[in-house]
Amino acid sequence: MQHQKIFILLPDGIGLKNFAFTNFHKIGSEKGFDITFWNATPFNLETLGFNEIKIDKPKTHPLTDFYKKAQIQIELNLNIKRAKNKIYDSYRFPFSKRNLKEVIKVGIVYWIIFWNNSSKGINRIKNKIKLHERKTKLYFDSLATLQEEKPTVVFCTNQRITSAVSSILAAQDLGIPTATFIFSWDNLPKGTKIIETDFYFVWSEHMKKELQYYYPYINENQIFITGTPQFEPHFDEQFIVSMETFFKEYCLDLSKKYICFSGDDVTTSPNDPQYLLDVAKAVEKLNLKGENLGVIFRRCPVDFSSRYDTVLEEYKDIIVSINPKWKNIGDTWNAILPTKEDLILQMNTIFYSEFVINLGSSMVFDFVSFKKPCAFINYDVVNKEFPNWSVRKIYNFVHFRSMPTKDSVIWLNSPEEIESIIESLLNSNETKIVHDAQKWFDIINQHPPENASERIWNAIDSILKK
Repeated sequence: MQHQKIFILLPDGIGLKNFAFTNFHKIGSEKGFDITFWNATPFNLETLGFNEIKIDKPKTHPLTDFYKKAQIQIELNLNIKRAKNKIYDSYRFPFSKRNLKEVIKVGIVYWIIFWNNSSKGINRIKNKIKLHERKTKLYFDSLATLQEEKPTVVFCTNQRITSAVSSILAAQDLGIPTATFIFSWDNLPKGTKIIETDFYFVWSEHMKKELQYYYPYINENQIFITGTPQFEPHFDEQFIVSMETFFKEYCLDLSKKYICFSGDDVTTSPNDPQYLLDVAKAVEKLNLKGENLGVIFRRCPVDFSSRYDTVLEEYKDIIVSINPKWKNIGDTWNAILPTKEDLILQMNTIFYSEFVINLGSSMVFDFVSFKKPCAFINYDVVNKEFPNWSVRKIYNFVHFRSMPTKDSVIWLNSPEEIESIIESLLNSNETKIVHDAQKWFDIINQHPPENASERIWNAIDSILKK
């Protein structure tokens, strides 16, 4: 294993949290791997003491984006036929048609879909993407880098980014084994697997079955069940600061108990400000009855909107907003990157909160890692800007079918229930909810969760021995 050079391809910032800010690099180094991050993000990994080779402003072929958009739509069409279920339509986002240029682009995508709306058509599209990406400067630059560095494996941290296709193709054309990581628990039903690699790393047996269901051409021996490193830090107590330190830094009241309200992005939950308001009102009533409660509001890291401002100002005596420590280090949307400081902030927010309230987010697994329950918001409110949005759309998503029992979370079915449910959670030992949430976590992510990086490196070692 000594001196085996491994390239960790970071096509965007998503991989930073999982593979740069955890013990992933440390464990690989201890095992004797020579690790280089092939880094397309603006983040400077040398500040962490890591070897990196920069991919400067990676650019795909002009036609690739058209084919990618068409591929996703056809994948969803095929999923509907395969499952005989229209739920996959809910994963579609409307195409932008703000001007003539965008209307023409949408027309091209629909034309591609019309002529390729089948399994054979998907293969034609994939071959077109490969054909065009092999003509790009990025492909030839990747070839040159790989020929010079001679890595033994290229591991991509994200399966859906088109700018990684050229680099993966270059590795495959040179006979270098390639692998990719399915980075989120809800990705596979969405038809967003754009990267075609020799091996796939998944969170769980459940995700392995999903991968084989949606992509039956992938053989079992190409799949490794590893878990995800994103939960690993939750089991490392060194990141937990003292209560006095945390409360002082974020102006929290040591005499209060805090509930965490975890926000979503505006597309997932456009009604979040109203939900936060409903929680604040319930807490206000409980405080009048003798409780001493506050709310920690953690917004979605990429939501910089002002939509919460009115609620935060009106209930500033109850709500403390602790913004995620993500950094904007560029001039594009994907230059908003996570930081290791935010990982520590998230952990301490969980540790010093009683439980979390949100709309269907994976924070349920973050909190159950600390043996704490989660309450899912499950009611609609009137919103003229989003008249067709409903919580039903969220909870009908395929990934929620993995929930072994509805008791894995507490359901907030109306604003009127929030007060009594908060009171119940504070004054009773909700071991059953936590126990059932843990069962769900066991299904979603290979356990023990703190050993994910170890399993990933063992899988990479297995690839080298094939």
